[in-house]
Amino acid sequence: MDNFDHLILTSLQLNNKKTSEELGAEIGLSATAVQRRIKKLRELGVIEKEVAILNSNILGGYVTVIVDVTMVKGGTPVIDEFKKKALSHPEVQQCYYVAGEKDFILIITAKNMQRYEAITRELFLDDDNILKFTSNVTMQSVKMNLSIPI
Repeated sequence: MDNFDHLILTSLQLNNKKTSEELGAEIGLSATAVQRRIKKLRELGVIEKEVAILNSNILGGYVTVIVDVTMVKGGTPVIDEFKKKALSHPEVQQCYYVAGEKDFILIITAKNMQRYEAITRELFLDDDNILKFTSNVTMQSVKMNLSIPI
């Protein structure tokens, strides 16, 4: 990857609806060259997904909770089983297996607190491998970004 690829990726992370012509004019390449590079970046898996980010305030009622999870014990089967459970819940937006005091940190977005309570039962309370979990309910999204600073 060269500087042009970095410029393309940086721009696409801010707005992936830009045309090849707009990107080319922005970084100094032809539209065809930009298209070739984007195609290659997709094939290599550098561009993993292209998604729409929805405004939960307009959709109404959603709650985002950051959850710290501590397991009773480690071990590959226990960790892998919890990863599968997290992957199976569409409300789990992000799941990080972390080093330190906690074992996992999850970002969960639920329709309302009643749904979040049900998720806690499904993911945490009914799992004997979980020692404890701590819920941090967000009051306001000050910054939400999934871009990688290139």
